[in-house]
Amino acid sequence: MAGRSEREIRAYALLDRLGVAFDRTDHPDRPATTMEVCADVDAILHVHICKNLFLCNRQQTNFYLLVMPGDKPFKTKELSKQMGVSRLSFANEDYMAQFLDIHPGSVSVLGLMNDRERRVQLVIDEDVLKEEFFGCHPCENTSSVRFATRDLTDVILPALQIKPVIVHLEGKE
Repeated sequence: MAGRSEREIRAYALLDRLGVAFDRTDHPDRPATTMEVCADVDAILHVHICKNLFLCNRQQTNFYLLVMPGDKPFKTKELSKQMGVSRLSFANEDYMAQFLDIHPGSVSVLGLMNDRERRVQLVIDEDVLKEEFFGCHPCENTSSVRFATRDLTDVILPALQIKPVIVHLEGKE
């Protein structure tokens, strides 16, 4: 694992420890910081890399990791209504580093392994769960992984003691 960050190594160690088979592709010359770059990764891994958004309420007391299809528009008002939370917005990157040990552009459901105090609520758009495979970053945006969506729901999240909130987002106001 030479040349990989400690956070990325921890992500692979988690998958290995849980017996989750995964495929990986590296893209160090083109970090996946946009959904356009993720489209190239999608073609390599034959998966749809999800949009991962780190959000909070207005008071910055409740934090959420939203996982949704990358091609679906995010409408704050739509999610706020379903969650019963007024004024959702993007959370400060300092909280992202503190709670998930990740940096902007590398937000990933695998970062939840670092949230030992369970400060971040996972929220998943139901369309993500309809896919056979789940794609995300291993806590660094210079690599991407693909594993069975069933492994996410039946192995990874239970091992991390995470119960996601499932929402239905249409991308409309």
